[in-house]
Order: sequence, then C-alpha cells, then structure tokens
Amino acid sequence: MEKLGYLLLFAVAAVWLYAMIRGMVALLPYGLVGLAALAGIGLLFAKVVKDRVESTEDDHYSKNVDR
Repeated sequence: MEKLGYLLLFAVAAVWLYAMIRGMVALLPYGLVGLAALAGIGLLFAKVVKDRVESTEDDHYSKNVDR
C-alpha cells in the first residue's frame, strides 16, 4: 500500500514537472528564466542526495544511537 502511494506521488510529480517544462518552452525566450531556475534546483537536489549517500557519519548515527 505504501509503495503504491509513493508510485502515485512520483507519477503526479513527473507529469507536473513535464507540464511545467513544456509551458516554459512554449514561452521562449521568457521561459528560459524558469528553465534555469529548475536546472539550479535540480542540481542542488542532486548534490544533497549525493552527499547523503556518501555520508558515513549519518549512517553511523542512525544505526548506533538509541532513541
């Protein structure tokens, strides 16, 4: 049930992102500002995910500290 919820959220987010990009392309050249903003957010999100995957300190803390 939880996986289905995540799948639906991912599908909605993907369609929303596609519609946003398509709308910005239709507004060229003014849509370039929005496309640049989306690219910046995407790069920052990728950096956060990369940092989290490579962080051994966070893994140690989450595995060894009692709640």
